[in-house]
Amino acid sequence: MPKVSKISIPEVKKHLKTYKAEELVSIIIDCYRSSEDVKKYIHMMLEPEGTEDQLFEEAKKKVLQQFFPERGVAKLKLADAKKAISEFGKLSNNPVRTLELMIYYVKLGVEFIKVYGYFSEPFYNSMASMFYNVLNKIEADSGRGLYDLFHDELEAIVGESKGVDWGLFEQFFQMFCDLARNYEDEDEDEIE
Repeated sequence: MPKVSKISIPEVKKHLKTYKAEELVSIIIDCYRSSEDVKKYIHMMLEPEGTEDQLFEEAKKKVLQQFFPERGVAKLKLADAKKAISEFGKLSNNPVRTLELMIYYVKLGVEFIKVYGYFSEPFYNSMASMFYNVLNKIEADSGRGLYDLFHDELEAIVGESKGVDWGLFEQFFQMFCDLARNYEDEDEDEIE
């Protein structure tokens, strides 16, 4: 298969400016028909609220299917679950709901371990990595809105991870304490 040459964005803009409105509409419709991703993107632009809710539920279902499928045994294709989260984040540009999906991923992972017992080191590493990413995104947020919003849920995940192998509880506990310490320092500064 021959390699398709890449055209830069400025070049694309230059070419598109030469088209009439009807021709641009035709190009967009062709793209809409040919790509599910483009279809979702256009829906997001035209009906943001309803589309975001639908995409959130679809992503949540894709994550759930990897751990607790409706039928059969779990495939545990964690890359597919992460891809669903990432795609939702890119399409919606909603950091709060993206964090909800990331937390859901970790919560399901911990639940899976508790239900089925021991699992592989890469599985545990994936849970710890996602938990770490959640905490980093919360910490990167200016203010404490995300911390306050997700504090109880994150604390519950830490508690649920007690007794899990590979030191997952210890990792979660340490990461969560490090994050909480930052916000406790803010509380102390406000009191002084």
